[in-house]
Amino acid sequence: MMFIKTFHKLDKRSVKEAGGKGASLGEMTQAGIPVPPGFVVLASAFDQFLEETDLDSDIEAILKKVNHQDVNSVDKASNEIRDLILDAAMPKDLQKEILEHFKKLKAKFVAVRSSATAEDSKTASWAGELETYLNTTEKNLLANVKKCWSSLFTPRAIFYRFEKKLHNKPVSVAVVVQAMVQSEISGICFTVHPVTKDYNQMVIEAAIGLGEAIVGGQVTPDTYVVHKNDFSILDINVSEQAFYLKLNPKGGLIRANKRITKQKLTGKQIVEIAKICKKIEAHYKHPQDIEWAYYKGRFYITQSRPITTL
Repeated sequence: MMFIKTFHKLDKRSVKEAGGKGASLGEMTQAGIPVPPGFVVLASAFDQFLEETDLDSDIEAILKKVNHQDVNSVDKASNEIRDLILDAAMPKDLQKEILEHFKKLKAKFVAVRSSATAEDSKTASWAGELETYLNTTEKNLLANVKKCWSSLFTPRAIFYRFEKKLHNKPVSVAVVVQAMVQSEISGICFTVHPVTKDYNQMVIEAAIGLGEAIVGGQVTPDTYVVHKNDFSILDINVSEQAFYLKLNPKGGLIRANKRITKQKLTGKQIVEIAKICKKIEAHYKHPQDIEWAYYKGRFYITQSRPITTL
């Protein structure tokens, strides 16, 4: 049974095995979008792990007792399930396969992201429910894969599952392992203006350092509005940034306190990323919410998902 596939072997039809993120990264890789290389530990690996360790029946029993209206009940179930997953041994053959694929990436650091198999469909967006571990090294790779598996059972994810009536449906999780881009600048692009809902305009946000600071709402990014037909820049709003996140050479992130008042992307760079994002939207034929990174003169796309709020 196959437990791992590289992005080149996945596409948008792979959601059931690779989750929403994994399928999207595969689809974009196939379409020639600049995506950092990586592979996906498929949902079948997690299912096999649960089966081999007999955890599936334990988890089911714990979830049956949950009263999702009671925060304490949800928290307790979450802690119990996550501990069970983290304490159980990962099958040896799977460990070996993950480490072999990691070596092939030739990357000292990788981003390890959860990718739920019920994710990023236009009805139920799991975005933000599951966990990501940046700057993961070979030493903590296997532990972080298990943490991603267990994040299928965070209190929020358990509550979400009941709320969306998914608690009786099989939901699994794949794990994306992707070469880490040590972004000098990073950001988000909405290919339709999220406030005015204008389909002719896209909004690009940019900040110095790694993208987690923007995604987590810790810094206020620059905002650029670009016309999608001729790529004219309609509005530039520069924000002051008090700090940025960068790589800790030992793994993990460190916060660098530095006041940055200058514009983050030049006009030329704004147009370059706008063109890539327009290409992604055209490929998916649906407005996209895209995460990007800029490193050593190149833009990379680390994620794209449909905008669900239009």
